[in-house]
Amino acid sequence: MDVDALQKLIHLLQATDDPLIQEQALITLSNSAAFSVNQDIIQNLDGLSVIGGMLSNCVPKVKEKALNALNNLSMNIKNQEEIQVFITQVCGTVESAPLNSDVQLAGLRLLTNMSVTNDYHQKMINSIPCFLHLLSEGTERTQIQVLKVLVNLSANPAITRHLLRAQVPLLVSLFDNCVNRDILVRALAFAANLKKNMKDEEGTKIEEYSEDSIFFTLCRDSAPFAQRLASLLHHPDTEVKEQVVRILTQ
Repeated sequence: MDVDALQKLIHLLQATDDPLIQEQALITLSNSAAFSVNQDIIQNLDGLSVIGGMLSNCVPKVKEKALNALNNLSMNIKNQEEIQVFITQVCGTVESAPLNSDVQLAGLRLLTNMSVTNDYHQKMINSIPCFLHLLSEGTERTQIQVLKVLVNLSANPAITRHLLRAQVPLLVSLFDNCVNRDILVRALAFAANLKKNMKDEEGTKIEEYSEDSIFFTLCRDSAPFAQRLASLLHHPDTEVKEQVVRILTQ
């Protein structure tokens, strides 16, 4: 799309209250934003703030399409500097959206992109309990998407303690041969990152953590976890076995 066409779409978003028109304009902008040249043009036309403004829309379809557009635009690191102002709002949307809804998944996809670097992790700390709730309660599709965010966060040593303090009642049940491979690999990567960061950090105080925390599940009361890992060494998938070895050799 040329600059004029993109500018007209952005102006249309500002001018109309019709949710059907808003939705179509956002879909077109989202498709355009799949191309890097358009990512720059939309940013130069102040499109990021206009699309971000649509996150306050009360129509779920419009909100979802705005999240999808920002997700494509966030492939550009320069754009992330502007999009990061919406992270707290996006986290709120993920928390308040119906479980497993398209809006929730769209929010998680955007947070996945925005958490690839450590730059904006601090803005997501307060949503860690929400992410872990989705891991326990969500469908496989939701679990995979929220694990992508959690794996990104767990790679950052500054976030390790926040994650280890959190509670996931059924975390051990994810480490099982019958669990979906895409969930299993990411759950193992999450655990391996936490174990590594904890090993690298001196002076872990056990009294900091409650008995139902991730810390106790993975590190302190780890017999059930160790048994699960031992059985996963026979898993047919190479990547699963690699992650298990990574955990066992920490």
